[in-house]
Amino acid sequence: MQNNQLFEGINFLRDLSVGEFLMFFIYLGLILLGKSMVLLLLRKLTSSADFKERIYPVIEDILNWLALYGGILFFLFYFSRERWLTLAFYETEGVEISVLLIVVAVMIVTFASRLIKAFNHYVMPFVYEQFNVDIGMGYTINRLLYYVVMFLALAVSFTTVGLDLTALGFVFSVLGIGIGFGVRNIAANFVSGIIILFERPMEVGEMVEIDKKIGRITKIKLRSTVIETLKEGTLVVPNQYFIEQIVKNRSSAQLYARVVVSVAYGSDTENIEDILKEAARKAAQLMKGIPEKEADVRFIDFRNSALDFQVEVQVTDVEMKERLESRIRHAIAQDFIHHKVKLAQPVYERQ
Repeated sequence: MQNNQLFEGINFLRDLSVGEFLMFFIYLGLILLGKSMVLLLLRKLTSSADFKERIYPVIEDILNWLALYGGILFFLFYFSRERWLTLAFYETEGVEISVLLIVVAVMIVTFASRLIKAFNHYVMPFVYEQFNVDIGMGYTINRLLYYVVMFLALAVSFTTVGLDLTALGFVFSVLGIGIGFGVRNIAANFVSGIIILFERPMEVGEMVEIDKKIGRITKIKLRSTVIETLKEGTLVVPNQYFIEQIVKNRSSAQLYARVVVSVAYGSDTENIEDILKEAARKAAQLMKGIPEKEADVRFIDFRNSALDFQVEVQVTDVEMKERLESRIRHAIAQDFIHHKVKLAQPVYERQ
């Protein structure tokens, strides 16, 4: 029985009219062309910056919606008399799958995704502003709303197609047991993502330091977190890293340009501190925007035939930090040559 239905479902391909499909795609192309022409005219006829920044994106989203779902509805209307649209090409345990049911299920899922994204983008910011909800909490609420709505949309689409959700849940549980050992890291990152969204140890927009790279969090997803750095580009960090490792949050802390230098054992430590302070002062004068504070110079450690000093100068951003550190190193090198200060030699050179 199943084989006969499958054969009959595949056999309908012979009855398809190439001409009808060609005309359908021509009409669909005209719809998309009309949408593009309307958007182009709006951009050409309106020179207001406020219109282009606020109103035009909304109109563009609406027209994209109309083009997508108008195209799908036109597909269903255009081929509504065709037998292959409602013919069950596959059946199992009383569930009949047809092209119409698949299209409806896809429409439900995509419509729910677009609807909740638009709701979070245009409606929720107004709500957060009224109730003084911060950016991090707002992002968490948006993600939770999205996942809940998408779960419900998938459940409705499965029910529409005729799948039994109880049986589907059993299948997923069996698959979960079977492949659980192979996706332990994915599961751990998923759980870590939920913990981050609820506990909020870090939030979107904050600056963090990972492996001596400083960047801003732009997106927190269930499996990973996206961080935009100044020079290294985009970092996609598994969420498990934030739960298990020590991550420095740079948003609330002051940012410093920091240079560590090692001089030979036996050097005059007080004199070295004075030289380093003067070098940091000269380097800071060459840059704009440096807070007017004296550099913090400390004698931080003894090592084998080496004395370690650290220079710190407060800065306002990561780019300034990197440029000032370079200038401080240049100034230290010049002053050490002038005062005949010797750097500590590596151990292998002394051997």
